[in-house]
Amino acid sequence: MSADKKTLFDKVWDSHVVDSIPQGPQMIYIDRHLIHEVTSPQAFAELEAKGLKVFRPQQITATVDHNVPTLNQDKPIRDQLSKKQIEQLMENCEKNHIEVYGLGHPYQGIVHVISPELGITQPGMSIVCGDSHTSTHGAFGAIAFGIGTSQVAQVLASQCLLLEKPKSMRIRVDGTLNVEVQPKDVILYIISKIGTDAGTGFFCEYAGNVFEEMSMEGRMTICNMSIEMGARGGMIAPDETTYAYLKDRKFSPKGEKWDSQLKYWKSLKSDEDAVFDVEYHFRGEDIQPMITYGTNPGMGINLSESIPRPENKSQEKALAYMGFQEGQSISDIPVNYVFIGSCTNARIEDFRSVAAYIKGKRKADHIHALIVPGSQQVVKQMCSEGLDKIFAEAGFRIRQPGCSACLAMNEDKIPEGEYCVSTSNRNFEGRQGQGARTLLASPLTAAKVAVKGKILNI
Repeated sequence: MSADKKTLFDKVWDSHVVDSIPQGPQMIYIDRHLIHEVTSPQAFAELEAKGLKVFRPQQITATVDHNVPTLNQDKPIRDQLSKKQIEQLMENCEKNHIEVYGLGHPYQGIVHVISPELGITQPGMSIVCGDSHTSTHGAFGAIAFGIGTSQVAQVLASQCLLLEKPKSMRIRVDGTLNVEVQPKDVILYIISKIGTDAGTGFFCEYAGNVFEEMSMEGRMTICNMSIEMGARGGMIAPDETTYAYLKDRKFSPKGEKWDSQLKYWKSLKSDEDAVFDVEYHFRGEDIQPMITYGTNPGMGINLSESIPRPENKSQEKALAYMGFQEGQSISDIPVNYVFIGSCTNARIEDFRSVAAYIKGKRKADHIHALIVPGSQQVVKQMCSEGLDKIFAEAGFRIRQPGCSACLAMNEDKIPEGEYCVSTSNRNFEGRQGQGARTLLASPLTAAKVAVKGKILNI
């Protein structure tokens, strides 16, 4: 193999190296910095304390999402912490000449939903955010990853980061997916097979016809959960699906600039003989609709399986927290809550698949079913397509955009001891509320649970 053969990750990473230390870290230029109300206040305070200014405010996208209420967003915020964080972000952005999409703005929403749908996320970019699910943007062939608060301050001040270059991994899935398998099922299956630490130290490229045939929304779901297998980020090579998605979006290149960028984007794929440090291969036919049963995303089974025997003390502890027994049927789990939303599954395609299933049906009486769109733009699409009426007629509660019940950082919490089938990305202890028990699933599976009132393999 020729030494100049590169992976997609190599091509994008190497093009952003500003400086490097032999056998050491490299300084990487950051094209787009995404910020929100939770992880940015400390970083702005650090800059102020050091007398530093924001270096390139025009390369920052700011919105409110994690701690916002999803009801009555036009009224004063009752929760004092949420109110303070949002006000602080607005003040910091105004002071530093950063455009911010606050409550009431037509572009407000979950940061990892709005950036792609506005055309801010583009192939070949380097993108960071003080949020682990920044890996979402890798679906466009970008290197995108979460950073800590001190690194947020570094990027604000210099538009660069000093980093060790991760190793490369490739996961191929080829074949034909079963009819009701969604992208969420694919990534839950992969994590259940390789574990939650298999990606540690790696950037992962997803390849094979299964990913090539996915929509951009599906690819974003895949890359979003790369962090759940320990990877620094995930990537999918841009193609005609990517270009069609980006064409004519608000901040996408226009005219001659589009033609120029498109030419560059088409070069962003791994060379045929490029070597990866680690590779995994799976068959699409082996994947069935999935659901988690433990307290990490790797503890997943398909809907026809029973709770397996714990393999170690950690899994024993997880089953004790979840209240499960080995051999128990998942149809016996007394689910009372369903949450369809989050940066993993709150795009218009997700809600279309849910609406297609529940149209003409009604949720089970004991189920509390929450629909939380990922952005104001998604709300607009839902209403124009009549999806909101379908959800309302089925008894689902529709909320306003925000991270909502993905994490217990706002008012949308799952009560202690209750089970929630959730389309979010994490099922850690207390993730959706103190003592709450989370089962991760696809939007279609969650919709079926809401209607049937239990988890069934149908």
